Amino acid sequence: MTLELDIESLDLEGQGVAHVDGKVVFVAGALPGERVRARIRRRKPAYDKAELQEILIESSQRVPPACAHFGVCGGCSMQHLEHSAQLAAKQRVLEDSLQHLGNVRPDFMLPPLQGPAWGYRHRARLSVRLVPRKGGVLVGFRERGRSYVADMKECLILPPAISALLLPLRTLIGGLSCPNRIPQIEVAVGASVNVLVLRHLEPMTAEDIDALRAFGLEHDISWWLQPGGPDSIHPLDRADADRLSYALPEFGLTMPFRPTDFTQVNPFINHRMVARAVQLLDPQPHERVADLFCGLGNFSLPLATRAARVVGVEGSATLVQRAAETARQHGLHERTEFRECNLFEVDEHWLTDLGPLDGLLVDPPREGALAVVKALSALSQAQRPQRLVYVSCNPATLARDAAILVHVGGYRLRGAGVMNMFPHTGHVESMAHFVHAQA
Repeated sequence: MTLELDIESLDLEGQGVAHVDGKVVFVAGALPGERVRARIRRRKPAYDKAELQEILIESSQRVPPACAHFGVCGGCSMQHLEHSAQLAAKQRVLEDSLQHLGNVRPDFMLPPLQGPAWGYRHRARLSVRLVPRKGGVLVGFRERGRSYVADMKECLILPPAISALLLPLRTLIGGLSCPNRIPQIEVAVGASVNVLVLRHLEPMTAEDIDALRAFGLEHDISWWLQPGGPDSIHPLDRADADRLSYALPEFGLTMPFRPTDFTQVNPFINHRMVARAVQLLDPQPHERVADLFCGLGNFSLPLATRAARVVGVEGSATLVQRAAETARQHGLHERTEFRECNLFEVDEHWLTDLGPLDGLLVDPPREGALAVVKALSALSQAQRPQRLVYVSCNPATLARDAAILVHVGGYRLRGAGVMNMFPHTGHVESMAHFVHAQA
């Protein structure tokens, strides 16, 4: 069935949203303000999905996609929308989520954080597949909405040096002894080295290793191998084991990491994000603060350059150890302590045992920090930290947690704003600043 639709907004995946007889219709590739002709291709009880056939009235914010693979590759969904309009759309998603899902409104909106629109993605997982009918091995992201690997010759959101490797990697892997047993390559770009992690389901031969070393020398790549699970990852050459790191120059910090450790994909936004979080939390030289879901210490160590004491808490023992080692390398070990804990199962008694806190930073995964905010709200007014910064990668769980902090915990939402961590995608990263209403 083909319909003419008026596009009202964008969803979190960058799809145009329209309504027909009260039912939502999602149209990939359509923009707000456009009138389009679209064909319904999937019907569900609560919504329909449609394929864009023709644009009848075009948005003034529509631009030609820069990438030749846009529309096929699933890596980007919003290249056809002008960059500042992408940012405005994400800000609206955040505001709507806070208002409609959490019934909270910030006192003011923080200015959005933005950086380069291209070449920003320093972390990525590339799929690899042997497809003889397409001439051999394909290396790239999966096609939009499908399991096939897109036939990509470049990727503009990857750093140019990594994008330039997509075709050479095809040739390299096609010449190995088991090209059909290599499912993926992880990309990790550091301050001084580019790392590729080769996942291989069959042992590498001596000839394979020689080929990898020659490729690494030619393209200035450090190879790591993953023959099994995450614990099996190791550098091809032992000398490369400790080369990977990123910098937080405003705080004089260098952060070592392993290629499969969690780090932010966009270092340009990470610099701005950390600086803003420290500014909003505003730790004083005599204060004690905590960083929950601290990971490698991305926020903990910068906070430790300002506060008297920082407690970092993380569920991964490996990351806890890594954060403590980095603190020691920078002479911050006497100001920091790191603890392992499942933060999805904490309560007010655990939070009380953590000790008195002047400020709290929370940076949870997409699931949010429900147990943490419930624990906070159960504390007495005197026990609650007066300032809280919440870094979010999911506006829906941020709104849910903000509702508890405001309506139960007695906090006021001072400010909130988006961070364009993933340009050209619908992914919304944000930061919210809370202060206790009695502060």
